[in-house]
Amino acid sequence: MIRTVIVEDNLIIQKFLSDLLAGDGRFEVVAMYRDAFEAETFCLNAGIDLVLMDVQTLHNHNGLSVGERLKKRGSKAKIVALTSLVDPAILKRAKNGASDSLWYKDHGSADLVGVIDRTLAGEHVFPESPPNVELKGMLSAELTDRQLDVLRCFVRGLTYDETAEKLYLSRIGVRKIIERVKRTGGFENKWELMAVLLESKLIVTSLLDKEQE
Repeated sequence: MIRTVIVEDNLIIQKFLSDLLAGDGRFEVVAMYRDAFEAETFCLNAGIDLVLMDVQTLHNHNGLSVGERLKKRGSKAKIVALTSLVDPAILKRAKNGASDSLWYKDHGSADLVGVIDRTLAGEHVFPESPPNVELKGMLSAELTDRQLDVLRCFVRGLTYDETAEKLYLSRIGVRKIIERVKRTGGFENKWELMAVLLESKLIVTSLLDKEQE
């Protein structure tokens, strides 16, 4: 049996995952957690083969930060990150060692069990790019990396001056980038832009990485 831990704060999705694995017959779900930080110590047990790790768990605790720590502490369990967050930074961090594979809950076309099987066989299964979501009159794929960096600062509440200093831009350059995105997407003002960025889960600012004390 493949001894599995499910880390997922949404109880409906948690049950879906549990039923999916139970129906397969090869998996034994030995524990389920809603908080990634609470699951961390248990996941270090030598007998754990697989961890299905939600990225944004209870209290906004980041499953990817737990995945990184598990790897550093010698865990042999395969980690499949699960997320509905489409921020490109999430996929990049997962690929850089926070998980063995990643599956998009709301946008993925790949079969989850297939992703798990390939991961257990030693593959790293990641989409080439995040899902391309609608942002009113534009698509997320139309945004450049620089525009995304500026928008992250904007959503976090940084001023134009603070953003300029952080990203080595001029204040005018920051303003122009935000105005260009507003114009391209047909947003009436920057507050509508912020609302759409958050609702689409394109910009993520609330994940907490601090290790549980």
